[in-house]
Amino acid sequence: MATIEDVARRAGVATSTVSYVISGKRAISAATRARVEQAIAELDYHPHAGARALASSRTDVLALVVPLRLDADTSLRGDVDVNVIMQFVAGVVPRARSLGYDVLLLTDDDPTALARVAGGSSADALVVMDVETEDARLPAIARSRTPAILIGMPVDPQGFSCVDFDFDGAGRLAVRHLAGLGHRRVALIGPPQVVLERHTSYADRMLHGLRAQSDASGVDLVLTHTSARRDAVAAAVSRALDGDTPATALVVHNEAALPTVMDLLRERSLRVPEDLSVLAVCPPHIAEQQSVVLTSIDIPAQQIGATAAEMAVATLRGELEPETRLVRAALTDRGSSSAPPARATS
Repeated sequence: MATIEDVARRAGVATSTVSYVISGKRAISAATRARVEQAIAELDYHPHAGARALASSRTDVLALVVPLRLDADTSLRGDVDVNVIMQFVAGVVPRARSLGYDVLLLTDDDPTALARVAGGSSADALVVMDVETEDARLPAIARSRTPAILIGMPVDPQGFSCVDFDFDGAGRLAVRHLAGLGHRRVALIGPPQVVLERHTSYADRMLHGLRAQSDASGVDLVLTHTSARRDAVAAAVSRALDGDTPATALVVHNEAALPTVMDLLRERSLRVPEDLSVLAVCPPHIAEQQSVVLTSIDIPAQQIGATAAEMAVATLRGELEPETRLVRAALTDRGSSSAPPARATS
C-alpha cells in the first residue's frame, strides 16, 4: 500500500507539499498540484480518512443530490428517469475520485434534509441536480457555509455556481435546422407534464428556445408531453401526427419515450426521414442505439457531471468564484431529418 512518502518521491516534492495538496490548507502552484495528483492516481494512494479529517476539518467528500424521489407507495415517481440520472452520476463520481474526493449520494430532495447535510460535517461541498426555476432548496443552500454547484440553472443564479447544457439554445437550434429543411409544422414530444408543472429548469428553457425560434422562423409548433408508458406515448404521437395538418417533423426530448416513439412510427409504416423527420435531444449513444440512427442535439451528460465535480473542488481550493457555465448546443446530422414530403408542402 502506497504511503505519503511514496507519493512525494514520485512527484519530486516534500511530504508536506503532498499534505497541503490533499488538505488544501496552503496554496500550491498548478504545475506542482498536477504532479502530486498524478502521483496519487498512479500509486492509488488513499490517505487515512480519520487522520485527514482531524487535521484539516475536511472530509474529502462531495454530496451529490440526485432526484430519486419516491411516491407514497415508495416507488420512484413517474417523472424520474434513472438512466438519465445515472449518466450525470457517471460523470461526477469518477472525476471526483480522480481529484481525491469520494461521493455521497443524497436522494432526499426535502430542503430540510439538504440543510442538515449542508450544515453538518458529512461533506465538503454539494453538487445539486434537477434544479427547478424557483427551487425550494436554494435558500437552505445559500444560508449554508458548504459550497454548492448546481446542475441546472434557477431563474436567478446570482451567487450560485451553475453548470448545465444550453437547453434554450438547443430548442432554437432544433427549429432552425428543421425550418431550414422546409418544415413548417413541427411537434415536440417532451418530458412528462409533471416536469413542466414543477418548472424544472431544463424543460422551461427548452420550451422557451423552441417557442422563440418557431415564432422567428414561421414554424407552427405542436407541444405534446408524455410519460414512458406506451399508451401515453401513443397518445402524444397521435396528437402530433393525426388530424388535418400533421407535423412533418418530430423533436423528441424524452429519452425514456424515444424507443416507443420509433416503434409506433414503424407500426404506422412511416419511413424516417422520407415520410417524417425525427430529431432527438439526448446523449449521442441514445440516438445511435435507436432502430433508425437519429440526428440529434447531443446532451453531454457525463461531461456536465465531470465539470460539476471540477467546479466543486476548484471552489474548495479558492480557485473559483460563483459563475454559470453552459455547454453549447451542437447538432450531429445522422440522416434522420430531410425536407418534408412533397404532399406536405404542396
